[in-house]
Amino acid sequence: MRTKKDIKKLIDVAAGRIEADLVIRNSKVIDVFNARIVEGDVAIVGSLIAGIGSYKGKKSFDAKGKYLAPGFIDAHVHIESSLVDPASFAQLVLPHGTTTVIIDPHEICNVGGLKGFDYMLKNSEDLELSVFMMVPSCVPSTPFENGGAVLDAKAIGKRIGKKRVLGLGEMMDMVGTIEAQEHVVSKLQVAHKANKIIDGHGPMLSDLELNAFGAAGIQTDHESTTAKELLDRLQRGIYVLLREGSASHDLKNLLPALNQSNSRFCLFCTDDRQPFSIIEEGHIDNHLRIAVKEGLDPIEAIRIATINASECYNLRDRGAIAPGRRADLVLLEDLKEFKVTDVFSGGKQFNPAIKQYLSPIPKSVVTKINIGEFSIEKLRIPLTKESVRVIEIVENSLITNSVTATVKIDENGFYKNDENVDIIKLAVLERHKRSGNIGLALIKGLKLKNGAIASTIAHDSHNVIVAGDNDEDMAVAIETLIEIGGGIVVIQNKEVIGSLALPIGGLMTNKGAPYVKETLEHLHKTVKEKLSVTGASDPFTTLSFMALPVIPHLKVTDMGLFDVDNNKFVSLEI
Repeated sequence: MRTKKDIKKLIDVAAGRIEADLVIRNSKVIDVFNARIVEGDVAIVGSLIAGIGSYKGKKSFDAKGKYLAPGFIDAHVHIESSLVDPASFAQLVLPHGTTTVIIDPHEICNVGGLKGFDYMLKNSEDLELSVFMMVPSCVPSTPFENGGAVLDAKAIGKRIGKKRVLGLGEMMDMVGTIEAQEHVVSKLQVAHKANKIIDGHGPMLSDLELNAFGAAGIQTDHESTTAKELLDRLQRGIYVLLREGSASHDLKNLLPALNQSNSRFCLFCTDDRQPFSIIEEGHIDNHLRIAVKEGLDPIEAIRIATINASECYNLRDRGAIAPGRRADLVLLEDLKEFKVTDVFSGGKQFNPAIKQYLSPIPKSVVTKINIGEFSIEKLRIPLTKESVRVIEIVENSLITNSVTATVKIDENGFYKNDENVDIIKLAVLERHKRSGNIGLALIKGLKLKNGAIASTIAHDSHNVIVAGDNDEDMAVAIETLIEIGGGIVVIQNKEVIGSLALPIGGLMTNKGAPYVKETLEHLHKTVKEKLSVTGASDPFTTLSFMALPVIPHLKVTDMGLFDVDNNKFVSLEI
């Protein structure tokens, strides 16, 4: 909170009566309000901008003619998908100009409930990266899977008023929302009562169903994959978040629908992005490069990355270079490649050379794997018919196809893998309550041979998920995950040939992004060279979404094979 003394000093500096703490000189300032470039000194007092003009300062920074933009805002991200804790995540995205993120920690909340939420809130305190949070609305995401916790309206109400909490996280229960089911309406009411924003999750919704989503108070949606979906949502007053993640690449498909009238209601988001993607390709700066390459005006792209998000989420203290706004600033070499040279967060220059210390892992979020009694026999799929339903991966998309195939049956009446056909076994094992639940399915598109991959990252309940072409390697993969305390493993000939331990809820590590990147690069190389995986650019992220029963069309949970379109479980056999 600003004191009278703070307010007076800011006004005096703005008026030129006293020196600023810092003056950034010789920059081309991006004016997001008028969509233009202006010149002048930018005066900073503490964490705030005093003004643009001719100023004197105690310290001076020469921008050397570079472009000065507001700090970028990621409007919707699950930090857990970076596989690192919030403190490490800050060090990962700040060099790319992202100074503010709005996170939905429903991944760790599905594992640890409010304890997981509190961990993310605590671990993201006092970082150079501003971290705002949404209270997860769907823990679990649907009643068709078993997670580690349940957050009802009462639990949501306990956290929605907290500092840095902006509202209710993505409402993934589309059916419950559209049908105005009691438990969903109760959650929506909590957000309405607190006058907080509500994020949406409405893939492929249209017409009256989309009207119902808007009527519920949904104000954003990041699941648009086509130009029509974008226009349909904007028509209903729903902000569209243009997503570019590690597994979902929607930005290019959506950009053609943007124009000078509607782009003000679009934001950039990453949703789920792994560290190697951020390090090699970028973060929101990557969105800017893609957008401009596809023909979007550079200043308009920067507005989408800054002021649009600040206005949508009522973060009026940032998103622009203007008097009284937070001094989150990014220096860019040009407006084509958007190479970031310097970043200021709250008026302080970010120094990537200063390493973040390892944050301790509280016992409340240490990984737990309680799958109950397990034996390799539980991985067998009994069949009486050769015609079966198969989950088919769609490259660069979270959507899967539901296809039919003819498979082999062994002499004992169980599914038999055919090495000449791109279909392998997929299993999801409940890991939170020792229920013993195992959902079995078949998957096409990984092109995996001679081994198995497994993970405790399985959106959104994060049970154990494993894919392989033989039961022996799949069983060893499951056992190895238990031994290392959660994470990702690669198995061949019953031997561990790659692993990444994720001791924070089976989702994250505190060892930092460079360690995760190096380990993931080894894992990707291993599955490509040893297991011949070529069907997915990021097989581990792709695998993690095969258990998400809110993304069409066919998925598998610990409870069985799920037809998302018809909202019901179906038999593997046709």
